[in-house]
Amino acid sequence: MDKKVRVRFAPSPTGGLHLGGVRTALFNYLFARKNNGTFVLRVEDTDQNRFVEGAEEYIVNCLNWCGITPDESPANPGNYGPYRQSERKPSYRKFAEQLISDGYAYYAFDTPEELDAKRKDIPNFQYGQATRMEMRNSLTLTISEVEDLLAAKTPHVIRIKVPENEIVHFNDLIRGDVSFETSLVDDKVLLKADGMPTYHLAVVVDDKAMEITHAFRGEEWLPSAPTHILLWKYLGWESDMPAWAHLPLILKPDGHGKLSKRDGDRLGFPVYAMNWTDPKTGDTTNGFKEMGFLPEAFVNMLALLGWNDGTDQELFSLKELEEKFSIDRISKAGAKFDFEKAKWYNHEWIKTQSAERLAPSVRAELQKAGIEVSDDKFLNTIIDLIKDRCNLLPDFVAQSGYFFISPKEYDVASVKPKWTVEKAEFFNAFSETLSLNDAASAEEAFKALAAEKGFKPGELMLPFRIMLVGGKFGPGVFDIAILLGVEETKNRISKAIEVFNH
Repeated sequence: MDKKVRVRFAPSPTGGLHLGGVRTALFNYLFARKNNGTFVLRVEDTDQNRFVEGAEEYIVNCLNWCGITPDESPANPGNYGPYRQSERKPSYRKFAEQLISDGYAYYAFDTPEELDAKRKDIPNFQYGQATRMEMRNSLTLTISEVEDLLAAKTPHVIRIKVPENEIVHFNDLIRGDVSFETSLVDDKVLLKADGMPTYHLAVVVDDKAMEITHAFRGEEWLPSAPTHILLWKYLGWESDMPAWAHLPLILKPDGHGKLSKRDGDRLGFPVYAMNWTDPKTGDTTNGFKEMGFLPEAFVNMLALLGWNDGTDQELFSLKELEEKFSIDRISKAGAKFDFEKAKWYNHEWIKTQSAERLAPSVRAELQKAGIEVSDDKFLNTIIDLIKDRCNLLPDFVAQSGYFFISPKEYDVASVKPKWTVEKAEFFNAFSETLSLNDAASAEEAFKALAAEKGFKPGELMLPFRIMLVGGKFGPGVFDIAILLGVEETKNRISKAIEVFNH
């Protein structure tokens, strides 16, 4: 590659960050790291009607949580600023006017009412080659009429003049040669009545100004590609045009259509990286972070939605992804989102983490459940004991809460049918002689007493577990008893016997 690689993630600050957006950011980041390039965050805030307060900060927080922090951004500017499109506003009109003077664009003075009337008259109305000469624009008005309208500050937009009967084609790094017939492309608005550019003009002008070498974006932008390629050509910048890569869609779990927020609401899983609260409505949409995903697992899962390294490996750290990522391993086909698989990634990552790394998150989950933990060493021991049983961080509460609070309820139904006076006597006797030096000797003593009283150990293990934890779950029951200590174990046996006897 001749030029230094520069890629950009360019979200609009209009709400929560969909996992498809995070994956676009991730692939940009990985490509930059693999090629010793620069990863840029550019905020595309030209649509002032859809702008949402706090959304930019939220996007930055999501990227930071994922560990894919940009090299250049509004908060960390380089030499290519400003990094918000709204702050670049003066540069866009100049290029729009240049396109008009070169015959590649035109002023359009049609009012919203006139456009609505056309849409009613013509089904699927498109402002373009077939209709532009019937509209009120600088192609149909005289020069003096246009000058008068401009002098009177008449509201207008600037539209690209798409050529007739041409083929626009380009090489997509994922899809190969892609071509479009210009007869099917409408005259997109480049500059709006408020002087703000549309995405189509802004993305080209900014990519040129920021010296972007590769443009990764979702395949839903493919229909816009011919407009953008024509603009690169018409502005005389064709040789500086970035290489394009249109990423496959992330599909609904059934594979039919693009995954949306509504699918997550309907099926009970998040589609945003982090919780997003809409400042206008106060509604909160759940995110992967707050549901209990580790960022390592979230990033790993996203990377493998549409990419693989050609082996059977499924678990990758961010560092490994940086080393192994390559565009030629990105699939053309959409990738089905599978929430069970996402939880599997999280489970596998939780298992690999040290107790020290997990402790702050586990402590926060316990606090949410009203459980305060004062002993760090005790907490770390418990985390190591139960982490293999947890898919999500909140699972640590159910799997460890009983270490801190004695059970308030018991799975009596699993004990009662086979509970006898003799079993109660066994547990009273076991409690009296209880010694908890280590799990192995405690288990040995338990089995010896069971044999003496004529029980099989299996008949007593389940009641013992339910006495200590309240249900049929948890790690080795003698490991639990050791951590609870003699006094607490005795108290729990005694309390449970009373419940089981009634």
